Amino acid sequence: MADASFDAVIVGAGHNGMCLAAYLARAGLSVGMFERRHEDGGGVHTEEATVPGFHHNLHAQYMEFIDYMPFYHDFELEKLGGRMIQPEAQLGITFADGRPPIILYHPKYHSKTFESIARYSEHDAKVWCDLKRVTMENDGLIAGFLYTPPADPVHGEAEGERVGELMELWVSKLGLPLHWLGRAPKNIIDDLIETPELRALLYRQCIEWGANLHASNGAGFLMCVLWLSGIHYMSVGGTHTLAHAMANACLRQGVVMRFCGPVVRINIRDNRAVGVTLKDGGEVEARKLVASNADPRQTFMELVGQENLTPVRLEHLSQWRYGPEHVLGTPSFALHQAPEYKSARWDPTINKTFYTVVGFEDDEQMSNYILEAYGGSVPKRPGAGTWVNSLWDPTQAPAGKHAMNGWFFFPRASCLSEQEWEEVRRTYNERFLALWQEYAPNMTRENVIADKLYTSFDMERKIAMPEGDFSHGRSGAYGAVGGIRSMNYRSEIEGLYMCGSSASGGGVSAAGGYNAFKIICEDLNLPRVWQQPWRDY
Repeated sequence: MADASFDAVIVGAGHNGMCLAAYLARAGLSVGMFERRHEDGGGVHTEEATVPGFHHNLHAQYMEFIDYMPFYHDFELEKLGGRMIQPEAQLGITFADGRPPIILYHPKYHSKTFESIARYSEHDAKVWCDLKRVTMENDGLIAGFLYTPPADPVHGEAEGERVGELMELWVSKLGLPLHWLGRAPKNIIDDLIETPELRALLYRQCIEWGANLHASNGAGFLMCVLWLSGIHYMSVGGTHTLAHAMANACLRQGVVMRFCGPVVRINIRDNRAVGVTLKDGGEVEARKLVASNADPRQTFMELVGQENLTPVRLEHLSQWRYGPEHVLGTPSFALHQAPEYKSARWDPTINKTFYTVVGFEDDEQMSNYILEAYGGSVPKRPGAGTWVNSLWDPTQAPAGKHAMNGWFFFPRASCLSEQEWEEVRRTYNERFLALWQEYAPNMTRENVIADKLYTSFDMERKIAMPEGDFSHGRSGAYGAVGGIRSMNYRSEIEGLYMCGSSASGGGVSAAGGYNAFKIICEDLNLPRVWQQPWRDY
């Protein structure tokens, strides 16, 4: 006899799992969620990593999907603690010799973006601002692509209109050649933009959400560069407040949430998922479905068991890979003063730009940095993207002080030994600080109260991101063939679904949970509580 029983059991309380749980409960199902850690959110978490009083986001930093995320709006997460700030100056790059920064503003301030880029090239300013304007005029179309599950020929579904609409946007509205969809984002940027400094900033933006700069993927340029740049929000109080708001939404809907309750087995009977076994030996019945927020290899090889898998699933898993994209390191600094950049003599706004790229002089340096990380090496030049969130939200640091976070792009966790990662933790922040001082002279060791580095190795161990990959991996070539792509959400085991980052991609979009819910609605004939008159997805 089971120790507990629910209609639906969710494995893991990451943001996608919480999204699915809240919608399932709203649709009338009883839902139990089981999380191995002591808190919710997965990569959406904040800690006093350096010294008490300084709040640092240890993985997710900016929130680029807030305007589009159904979960945020349908469950009124702002009223539950998920409050946001959207700085005017969104992202910028600064230089060691003090030449003018380049700053990209929120799209509604396009004239300021034009002016900043035009210091280097009026051609580039016009190209970028025109492309960005058209993209944002069609942002609902792009969001609809993200928040719609892939077509599934195995279940009789034809490919929808959204792919055709994106191609129409690319060719007819953006005016880009159709064959460019098969090009690497770097090649597209290089053909469109002539300024090395702006290219470097756009390269960095490309890889922030996980698109491979050097691989054939024009859609990555559309999604990660044209769409997502310049629309970032900051979570007030740290990203964990958004995670807690998501948990509050679940609790309000009646979801039962259990923490420190690792699932060690998904129980299968007659090729149907019927529940889970917990580490403490408890048995939990799932009357209708089990959904996993964990990565595919953990879900199927460890929790389901190879004996329950079809040859198709095993081949799919054999093609699954983690990284080299999507692998990060997070430096945290507690500061007396915020950085004061040499480039501020041209435009002081760079000192209060939300996301500032530091340590790169041109596109070649940025490209080489990315290739080193993807090639399995810790980059020799320790440049970073940086946030000083206390500039806008004083709750994140003591009065008059500042909390900084950044992102390094690092190799996969297995590329270095545990001892080698310890050496990186010991030395890499210091190397970055020395480089940072070349750009902002006040960033001396005396200005630093404390610092800490959180590596891809740490992410794997702490928040179950295999290899430090925040998208939980992706399919190889086989995974894109025919209906196999639908295995992102459905599985060949009746009643077993995937809802995590591996299904939808990285970023705090909640698309994995939302799309899984749509598919479950179809399979179980549940009420379509996701439908709203103001959106078509």
